[in-house]
Amino acid sequence: MSEKNGQWSSKLGFILASAGAAIGLGAIWKLPYVTGQSGGGAFFLIFVLFTLLIGLPMLLSEYILGRGTQSEAVTAYKKVAPDKPAWAWVGRMGVLGCFLLLTFYSVVGGWIFIYSGLGVAGSIIDPAVDPNALFAKIIGTPLITLAGLAIFTLANVIVISLGVQNGIEKMSKWMMPLLFIIFIVLVVRALTLDGAMEGVKFFLWPDFTHITGRAILEALGQSFFGLAVGFSCLVTYSSYLKKDVSLVNSAVSVVSLTVLVSFLAGLAIFPVVFAFDLEPAAGPGLLFMVLPAAFSQMPFGELFLALFLLLFLFATLTSSFSLYEIIVAAFIKKWNMSRAKLTMLLGVVVFIAAIPAALSSSVLANVLIFGRSIFDATDFLVSNLMLPLGNLFISIFITYVVNKEFVKTELLVGSNMGQGFYSTYRVLMASFVPLVIIVVLFNMLLQY
Repeated sequence: MSEKNGQWSSKLGFILASAGAAIGLGAIWKLPYVTGQSGGGAFFLIFVLFTLLIGLPMLLSEYILGRGTQSEAVTAYKKVAPDKPAWAWVGRMGVLGCFLLLTFYSVVGGWIFIYSGLGVAGSIIDPAVDPNALFAKIIGTPLITLAGLAIFTLANVIVISLGVQNGIEKMSKWMMPLLFIIFIVLVVRALTLDGAMEGVKFFLWPDFTHITGRAILEALGQSFFGLAVGFSCLVTYSSYLKKDVSLVNSAVSVVSLTVLVSFLAGLAIFPVVFAFDLEPAAGPGLLFMVLPAAFSQMPFGELFLALFLLLFLFATLTSSFSLYEIIVAAFIKKWNMSRAKLTMLLGVVVFIAAIPAALSSSVLANVLIFGRSIFDATDFLVSNLMLPLGNLFISIFITYVVNKEFVKTELLVGSNMGQGFYSTYRVLMASFVPLVIIVVLFNMLLQY
């Protein structure tokens, strides 16, 4: 193992970092508003099923490739299939996907930094402040949006330049426990509001009348986005893992934490929305416009809003760390640069590339790509096309290209699982996973 790459100091550090990669905008920002737009409980149920039956096997597949080769995304595919160099493009597509994802993810991260600062200062909940107007001002003022983008980018550059153990792992070890503590506080407060149970019912009671082909596609994309699979981020993360760690136990832990956070996000948000008779299908502005209005109507609303925004910030940062790391790991050997210099260079490139998305609600609002703003078009390309395709290619690669004994050995080492578990995993990866992805993608093409 190269010293430039490093290793996780413990299994817990790896699990928390992997969970941090998974738990971010997908679980806390995107899932609530997509669930609200798709009818509530039925969508959440489909999301959980996809996460268990497709997300978990895909997570295990990335772990197998990374830990088995002890290499970052691009090199891992080359090592496993040296006679089929074309498959390395799956890793390269993952690096490109992470970069594109960062160009709009960092914009939202900048919004969150700004909102967190305003929330801690108590400047959001104010009778003179209209939450809708505040959000419109923040995303519509170029200087404010770019300042937030710069701060978010700088935070990532500092952490990633410190390395795997001293940067990503240390930050994840204190951010993730704090995230869960804040979540529990918020859920308890939300459930004690009058009318909260209507929100719980909406979130957990399945109503399939609102489920469409597009909603199923969103659920599948949410499962991939929520677990950070498809772009080989976790190939890179697991390449820093020691050989005696059970991949099965680690993957189950990460999936469980991700589903738990998604569940807690729903319990923290929908009871508040329904208690104050707000709109659950408010779209991307749900957390920035609807919830501040709700918190303003409850006792100690400033405190709870500040806590929620800090939670949101922690989750967003731990996810963005993984996006930066896969790019840094892919180029650090090839370019023979120090981690610090490469990370700073990457930060500058990401900042410049993210400017169009950052300005898509202001000076570039009239620039449309297939009827979508630059921000929305990038989101659609990454979440609805590249992520499913990445997962499809990985499922084919791990099943039909990689040596079966290699897969079986890496999957079962360190765990108490046997042949039955491996057989189930293989059936899912060989048929169910690619079939569902192909059907959902085909349905999407028919709709668009």
